[in-house]
Amino acid sequence: MGEDDGVRTIGLKKHFTDPKKGVVKAVDGVSITAKPGQIFGLLGVNGAGKTTLLRILSTVIQPTEGTAQVAGFDVVQHPEKVRANIGFMSTSTALYGRLTSMEMIAYFGELYGLSGSRLQERMNFVKEKLQLHEFEDRLCDKLSTGQKQRVSIARTILHDPPVLFFDEPTVGLDVVTSQTVMKFIEEARDNGKTVVFSTHIMSEVERLCDHVAVIHDGIIKAEGTVDQLKEQAREQNLERMFLALVGELEEAS
Repeated sequence: MGEDDGVRTIGLKKHFTDPKKGVVKAVDGVSITAKPGQIFGLLGVNGAGKTTLLRILSTVIQPTEGTAQVAGFDVVQHPEKVRANIGFMSTSTALYGRLTSMEMIAYFGELYGLSGSRLQERMNFVKEKLQLHEFEDRLCDKLSTGQKQRVSIARTILHDPPVLFFDEPTVGLDVVTSQTVMKFIEEARDNGKTVVFSTHIMSEVERLCDHVAVIHDGIIKAEGTVDQLKEQAREQNLERMFLALVGELEEAS
């Protein structure tokens, strides 16, 4: 996998018009580079711009200004090629309750353009990889939270995309299920995937992220390794480091 399998944005902006607030700058001039074999963390509070940024990168919405390339393709000029090269997962990603686990996965495989023996091969792979055998014929409505998350992971990686986006993927999950998700993210990185991971949970950043961008009010306030950010903020505690970097430390003290 080469550099083209990464993610690169230059001056990316997304502004919305709100009847009460006026212009809302959800993403305001973001320039980042995420590389293959790396977990790139987006660390920020709710409303910081993380989800909006990932929605632009996954072609759900278009930027107001700036450019973004994913797996070598421009998100505005070649959205269909971007979508073919990404997997997107969050805890808000819904499953269709009336389909069984494997029906759900097959449905998404067809959306990804897989068919015939290739589709069956990939379905067998994710079934084995994520141990779906025990509930493969059970309706998604009847699955536990942990089982649903395994189906979501299977759906995300079925077409073997080079770039993976995770938007707060452990929110609301129990400890065991969270560990399953984080272990999978680490394996994806080790397999040479480009992983962009958004979170507000400090322990996940410390465990997972090779490079971190602190985002606040739509702006990247700082970026680097966790150690570099601690040094920049002159704080060894991760929570205090974050608060210092976004200018909220005095208020929180």
